[in-house]
Amino acid sequence: MASTSSNNAALAFFRRESATFACAATAALVYLVGAEWFEGLETAPFRAVGLFIWIFSIMLWSSFAVVRHADGLAEILGEPYGTLILTLSVITIEVAVIAAMMLHGTENPTLARDTMLAVLMIVLNGMIGLSLLMGGLRHGEQDFNLQGARSFVSVLVTLATLALILPDFTKSTPDGSLTPGQSAFFVTITILLYLTFLAIQTVRHRGFFVQPELSLELAKTLPDHDDGHQETPSSIGRHVLFLAITLVCIVLLSKKLAILSEYGMDTLHAPDALGGILVAILVLAPEGLAALHAASQNRLQRSVNICLGSALATIGLTVPAVLSIGLIKKTHIVLGLDFSHLVLLALTLLLSVVTFGGGRTNMLQGAVHLVVFMVYLLLVFSP
Repeated sequence: MASTSSNNAALAFFRRESATFACAATAALVYLVGAEWFEGLETAPFRAVGLFIWIFSIMLWSSFAVVRHADGLAEILGEPYGTLILTLSVITIEVAVIAAMMLHGTENPTLARDTMLAVLMIVLNGMIGLSLLMGGLRHGEQDFNLQGARSFVSVLVTLATLALILPDFTKSTPDGSLTPGQSAFFVTITILLYLTFLAIQTVRHRGFFVQPELSLELAKTLPDHDDGHQETPSSIGRHVLFLAITLVCIVLLSKKLAILSEYGMDTLHAPDALGGILVAILVLAPEGLAALHAASQNRLQRSVNICLGSALATIGLTVPAVLSIGLIKKTHIVLGLDFSHLVLLALTLLLSVVTFGGGRTNMLQGAVHLVVFMVYLLLVFSP
């Protein structure tokens, strides 16, 4: 009987961590015996398609494992530390994939810009729009912590304007890029401002980022400690270990994905922005589901923390990372947006200020954000 229980426990463990094991096995396979699989793709298109589907699927599956372990840490540590761990883990994947694509093959100076814009559009319009629409349909109006949302939005508007809009209007370069001196300055102030925000979020004003107190009547209808997590967390050590292993394996696979993505984009003559959208989908799918689940459970604050935290971390961490790579490798990086996308970003930031300018949301606000997201998708394929 004891042996059966032990076997069942081992089987449950391997099933639960199957994504991490699959990611590690895939990374070992493509690096140890599969190096030649990524050569001569021009003469083997079906092999290229198969490899892309395999590696992209494994990385996407593994990103869900990252979210699960980050959610476990969130359950143990509480907010806002849990959401912060989730955000930083996902941004690690994003930066790794962007860096791999930047450093591989032909130069793509707009990749980082397109990825950051895709993340902002998907998060601030797609994810937030669906969350507010779903939450509004199910619960009417929903509450969130106004001070926390304002803190997110104020820093997000500032960094997004400096990173993606201002470079179009500087005179030191002919395009939307920065000089080395400007890049170093932007790296410094972006990191300092983001670290200042983190100090506010995790130390100084933690209460700004916690769900407002529910009314007594509503609290009676909800289970105790219901914050959107679906399974009992394990120990901190186990979550940290498997989170780290999964992230390392995803980072290793990102280099192989870069080879396949470049081949596919060149072969299909796809719009440059599509590469950024693929990266955004890879890193945001698990967070998007977590945000939607939280909103459906009337825990809008967690949804707000996930969405606005992802958008802010994208600017606060990706911009310094790609500019630093550009300085070290002397790679040309264009951050400034073209005019149509600049208008969309300005509209998105304005909508975010309006949406999170009060303490309650409804389904109309979600519908408006979704309309802007659909316009963004249209302009990607029909500029």
